[in-house]
Amino acid sequence: MRSRVTHAVLLGLGALALVFAAGLAFVVGPRVNQLPYDLERTQTVAEAPNATFMQITNGQVAVNTGTLRSTITVSPDRAQTADLEGDLDGKAVVWVVGQEVVRTDTNDLVSAYSTALALDRKTGAALPWDKQWLDTGSDRQEVDYSGQIYKFPFGTEKKTYQIFDRDILATQPAVFVKTEEIEGLSTYQFTQEIRGGRQEVPADRLQILLGQLIPGATSGQIVYNNTRTVWVEPTTGQYIKVQEKQEKNLVADSGQSVRILDATFTYTDDTVASSADRASSNRQLLQIVTLWAPIGLAVLGLILIAIAIVLASRRGGRHSSPAAVASASSGPKPVKTSS
Repeated sequence: MRSRVTHAVLLGLGALALVFAAGLAFVVGPRVNQLPYDLERTQTVAEAPNATFMQITNGQVAVNTGTLRSTITVSPDRAQTADLEGDLDGKAVVWVVGQEVVRTDTNDLVSAYSTALALDRKTGAALPWDKQWLDTGSDRQEVDYSGQIYKFPFGTEKKTYQIFDRDILATQPAVFVKTEEIEGLSTYQFTQEIRGGRQEVPADRLQILLGQLIPGATSGQIVYNNTRTVWVEPTTGQYIKVQEKQEKNLVADSGQSVRILDATFTYTDDTVASSADRASSNRQLLQIVTLWAPIGLAVLGLILIAIAIVLASRRGGRHSSPAAVASASSGPKPVKTSS
């Protein structure tokens, strides 16, 4: 009787372990592989030593040199996320992002922007949303975001992705280059090349720049080049390191030009270390839920079922069937012969 109970318990536990393994792999796993609603506020810092940059102070335009520090802050907007409707409901999260660039010697503000956008929770790509906006300091304007901006997809692949550039308000391809180890993590390196881009600036501001930097010029444009390199942890899609080699020239229609930006921004060592630490923790959690826990439960379930089968076979071998016993006891009796 006890062996029958043990067999039933082991068989039930084994089946239950297999059910939980399947649930983790096919139900819980896909839900974990996406941006959470309760994301914590994060900051990344990049510096550009020996930079050439334009600075406007009290209406006066000057081209200066020095070290620049860029700080980008990402904050989830839970209220806006909760108000998403239609196809975005449950699929997207709303982030509010701000950047400030200061010169490190005086801490004076050089440039800033803020923006709100909706991101796909799985791919990290921007989604169409009628309430997205961009404010570069002059006024808040509508913007049509697309492609990757602040994050790559969960399960990033070795292929080309489209990264949105805020200066040209368009996407350009970022090509997979190689795998590189950073802070003990294997990362995918992607490079985006922007050449001859045109930065959109308000007409009145452009006239101020031309009037002070290229006197006599009546029209022109800002020509923008950037080599953007991102190192991505592929499981989480998080940026571990970012470098941007930016160049901007104010070009008058007469052909005259002035370099107004020449800077290479690179994540600071502290930012790289903290980014790697967050990505490592998130990757371990994802791997436990989506890989190791399902495998462990599946193996445990199969072992329990195998033990139950072995116990059942042994019990059957120890006890002969009633028919066999009856056959043995009713066999032919020896025949007596007369002497």
